[in-house]
Amino acid sequence: METIIVQPPGPTRPDAAGTGRPHLLRMGPGDIAEFGRGAPGKTMPITLPDPGISRRAGRLEAAEDYWRLSNYSRDTAYVVENLEGAGEYITVAPGRLGAPVPFEFSRVVLPALGGTADFKVFAPQHAYLDERSAPGAGELTVHPYALDATAKYFLVLVALCEPRLRDPADTTLPGAGDIADRLRPLDSCRGLTRSAVNYHIDYLAFAKLRLDTGDDPGGTGAKRARLASLALRFGLVREEHLALLPSRKGACA
Repeated sequence: METIIVQPPGPTRPDAAGTGRPHLLRMGPGDIAEFGRGAPGKTMPITLPDPGISRRAGRLEAAEDYWRLSNYSRDTAYVVENLEGAGEYITVAPGRLGAPVPFEFSRVVLPALGGTADFKVFAPQHAYLDERSAPGAGELTVHPYALDATAKYFLVLVALCEPRLRDPADTTLPGAGDIADRLRPLDSCRGLTRSAVNYHIDYLAFAKLRLDTGDDPGGTGAKRARLASLALRFGLVREEHLALLPSRKGACA
């Protein structure tokens, strides 16, 4: 099982549904991938083609449920932004090796001649304490669906499941635009767009809940239906999670 998923910069690749899907680099515990401009005839696993980027700029290392960043530069710091936070970031100093990154959604930003260069890193297997586990009981159990109830993707999943949570007989599934409108009254979702909702749905489908949608001809609608079905079937989203959504009275007003 991969520890992190890296999305390098570059064009998307068309999938079976005809929509663009970004190239992804999947890394498991102990895997290492360097990033930089690369040398003639030798490409990097994560290529940043700007001439202001060093040929070997740094390295990623996947650990158990997080990742580490090494900065090979002697005089330039790198920034790792928390894409789920309100401007939260960490700075990795020049020459720093193995700096641990605690964020689940990250963007690594390097200064470049074109302004900045960046790539995204997702750590979908973050571990959380199981209060039912007794200390000293042997090897810990890893939850197959490690969801963070404080993350924006979880809000998207709750909004997707809301009609069926309120009425199990309701077969209606909200679209990406409906979900964006539903969540926008929240301070953390003021700028949420339809494309951002689709991005979170893809992340849930491919990284968190690992749906096999490679040969799914139904496209986005079928993907949303399978996500909602799995989340409700295994109790990943429950009635108490509806409290995370904006008040329906406020939305109507």
